[in-house]
Amino acid sequence: MSDIFEKCFNYTDAKKVMEAGVYPYFHALDSGQDTEVIMNGKRTIMLGSNNYLGLTSDERVKRAAIKAVEKFGSGCSGSRFLNGTLTLHNELEKRLAKFVKKEAALTFSTGFQTNLGIISAIAGRNDYIISDRGNHASLVDGCRLSFAKNVKYRHNDMVDLERILKSIPDKCGKLIVFDGVFSMEGDIANLPEIVRLAKKYGARIMIDDAHGFGVLGKHGRGTAEYFGLEDEVDIIMSTFSKSLASLGGFIAAKEEVIHYVKHVSRPFIFSASIPPANAAAALEALNIMESEPERIKRLWEVADYMREGFKSIGIPIGNSQTPIIPVMTYDDYRTFKIARDLLDEGVYVNPVISPAVNKGEALLRTSYTATHTKEQLDYALEAFKRVFSRN
Repeated sequence: MSDIFEKCFNYTDAKKVMEAGVYPYFHALDSGQDTEVIMNGKRTIMLGSNNYLGLTSDERVKRAAIKAVEKFGSGCSGSRFLNGTLTLHNELEKRLAKFVKKEAALTFSTGFQTNLGIISAIAGRNDYIISDRGNHASLVDGCRLSFAKNVKYRHNDMVDLERILKSIPDKCGKLIVFDGVFSMEGDIANLPEIVRLAKKYGARIMIDDAHGFGVLGKHGRGTAEYFGLEDEVDIIMSTFSKSLASLGGFIAAKEEVIHYVKHVSRPFIFSASIPPANAAAALEALNIMESEPERIKRLWEVADYMREGFKSIGIPIGNSQTPIIPVMTYDDYRTFKIARDLLDEGVYVNPVISPAVNKGEALLRTSYTATHTKEQLDYALEAFKRVFSRN
């Protein structure tokens, strides 16, 4: 007789890494998320956060969250569909829609849930979803949850995308789904060509701009603003856990699309709504992002400084175009060892191995914050130099 727990009892991969002393996951912080944190009781420079604008520790954001708890309580005790809608949610959605220049917006409890909720609602049995092979796991699972036919094109390969679009019957609905900024590689989707192909073959476009929102474009509106194509994108999705220093996600689109999703999306209807503190924190972070565009400029200065710094000391990096800079380590075990040695030096990075990336393409994902100081960056570069010299 087979035991469903057998796979659990036989899983030894993580324990082997633990025994080797290079296990890199679940390090607990004893401080807030900032450019420096307390990790394992030691001050550590954080190069693994998605806190792009440095707002998680901003006093204005923290005060907004506290005030929301004092007014609305700690939670909503229900879904948006029933008793869980606050005036705070409605205000946040109106502001988000206006900011990204869409008719309406809808918030979800997490970014992952946002992608599950929109894709499973929009794409039906007679539809096709065409997605980039480099897409985030939440997009992959959103496609799996829908009843549409799923087809993947090679990462940022527009020839392959057109090949697929050309093969789909005209009578079928088509949705092209992709990350605006790819979270491991740090490269940007070829939106101009995607827009051209979508028009040619009658497809709709959905961007997951989790890593583009607050990062790309003069005002931080994301990939569509960066390319000057805001009117050409049908659905913009993003999260609150990165530039907006909170937790949750949203989609923005035409009013009819949002109205439909509100009434048919199971992940939306059957989940509790965003707690007041999260909604208020995201709203205040949006206020700051709009009023302090210099934060975006500073973020790019930090990223460019590190890109040039890595090159100057001979550290191999991937083809990054954004504040996500992958440092190439290639071998899985070597990746864990370098990550451990960097942590010993007081620098935290994210190790990324297969299957998150292809075998032989392991990397250290580094990401940057507008509030990183030159001293912190220089210290990190020296640590990389020392660690790579012995690995």
